[in-house]
Amino acid sequence: MHKSLFAVALCTGMMCLLSGKTQAEEPQPGKQVAQKSDVGNGKSIHYWLSLPKDYSDQKKTPLIIFLHGMGERGNDLDQVLKHGPPKLIKAGKEFPFIVVSPQLTTDVRRWDVQQLSTMLDDLESNYAIDKSRIYLTGLSMGGYGTWAWGAETPERFAALAPICGGGDPDKANQLTKVPIWAFHGMKDNAVPVERSIEMKEAIEAAGGDIKLTLYPEASHDSWTESYNNPELYQWFLSHKRE
Repeated sequence: MHKSLFAVALCTGMMCLLSGKTQAEEPQPGKQVAQKSDVGNGKSIHYWLSLPKDYSDQKKTPLIIFLHGMGERGNDLDQVLKHGPPKLIKAGKEFPFIVVSPQLTTDVRRWDVQQLSTMLDDLESNYAIDKSRIYLTGLSMGGYGTWAWGAETPERFAALAPICGGGDPDKANQLTKVPIWAFHGMKDNAVPVERSIEMKEAIEAAGGDIKLTLYPEASHDSWTESYNNPELYQWFLSHKRE
């Protein structure tokens, strides 16, 4: 299992601080723990990890990586439980996925795709992940991170679901071979809906596979309805990287 474990474990819904030299609780099926991945240059990224109840080292399991927004940065991993799949798991929902949500510190304003890729390398080395079923999603700043990481290494993902974020239309040709389902509120005053529309148009022009769901009355919070929709997770599972 993972060798460089962060000294905080999430046990029965609470963060339990362990002594400095004590190894954190080993991840167990049906439980959530806090972990750490070394990403080089003396830096590390902390993340919240949940294993499904039927997880086994002998069976490959799909993975969802969830990237949080600006408001969930910090040093308390409880913050990443505010939205998305981690919030649903905390409330008792069971997923057939390993779910991982890394956390940025408050001094960082964008996701570093190289650090995220290093984290994913680490995850693949330590857990029974189905590499053909790795799904990436995020909201707001995490939506931007989803577009950016997806464009950087599209071959690693079976599908992307960026929510109320934006990408680089000039990189649309790098996103033509990964299915994308984007979401945005039409009344979003934080990230203009045009950021998602322009990505859809650019990817379609390049021959890619993308759909965009627009919520006519939603402002910036287009993620609650999106992550509460079971069709999103069925859509993820319908895609497998060849």
